[in-house]
Amino acid sequence: MNHPSFILRNERVREFRIVESDTLNYTLKLALDDEGRPQYFFRNIFTPVCYTNECKPVYINFYWDLLGNYMRYDLPENKVLTKVDHDEFKEEDYQKLQDILAQPNSIFAELKMEDLIAKGTEDLTDSVDVKAGATLKTIKNQVIDGAVYTCYTLWQIAYGKAVPEMRKIIESYTDDKLLHSFLTSNNFHYQYWAMEKVVDQDGNVSKSFEPDLQQIISGKNIFTAKYALQHVNNRFFESKARQLWLWESYQKAAYPLQITILKKLANIPLTSPLADNLKAALPNANQEQTALINQILAKN
Repeated sequence: MNHPSFILRNERVREFRIVESDTLNYTLKLALDDEGRPQYFFRNIFTPVCYTNECKPVYINFYWDLLGNYMRYDLPENKVLTKVDHDEFKEEDYQKLQDILAQPNSIFAELKMEDLIAKGTEDLTDSVDVKAGATLKTIKNQVIDGAVYTCYTLWQIAYGKAVPEMRKIIESYTDDKLLHSFLTSNNFHYQYWAMEKVVDQDGNVSKSFEPDLQQIISGKNIFTAKYALQHVNNRFFESKARQLWLWESYQKAAYPLQITILKKLANIPLTSPLADNLKAALPNANQEQTALINQILAKN
């Protein structure tokens, strides 16, 4: 696939021409803030949705985060979505479409268009059952009656070949400022991606990103916190100040994260304040915590 070529720039949007094949190319847009920093990707989509006997144009706008994770859609002014019988979508259909598009692991990933529809009809066929290993009922829950092709076509665009292109584009914007903003974001996709950039294979953290890693470890997302703890080198936790901070984080942490912290401490030389804190915690510790704390103290 060709690399996206940069077409034009105004203050707030950069446009990239994406060429997917000889017959398919389109414009992918990157929204920027006042300082020219990237915010999100979007596309003003026009696509024909073809049923067995007719095609109808669909106009819709898609929005992705900076790593190509689908976020939401909206419609251009005065445009509506319709079903095969020309009935317009109802409010609940639009909501259901958002739910369908929000599922990266949709059954649509495994299906081709012809698997969904029997020739000459809009009825779901038994072949779906065989090919997808899913029941008809499951499929029915994942489509909008009378708009099966529309759901399928739009899901394929949301998770299609534009996604790796967005990742290529954002690489060209990657600098310390972007990495800081990703690490301190509420978007866990951003945090994982940035941690891979700032923590090397031996678990060493680039100095200027150490506070960001601490923020993740003491943050509310237990999964990114555990990931950071497990990937950061033991030396990160050797100073007295860092150990005091880690103990404070331990006291506020959810139980599974407390266990991860104790397992990490098993291989770290303790400063005496942390050793004292661990001893003081023993009377209120449960069986699992007690075993881990005794193991840490024995090593030290």
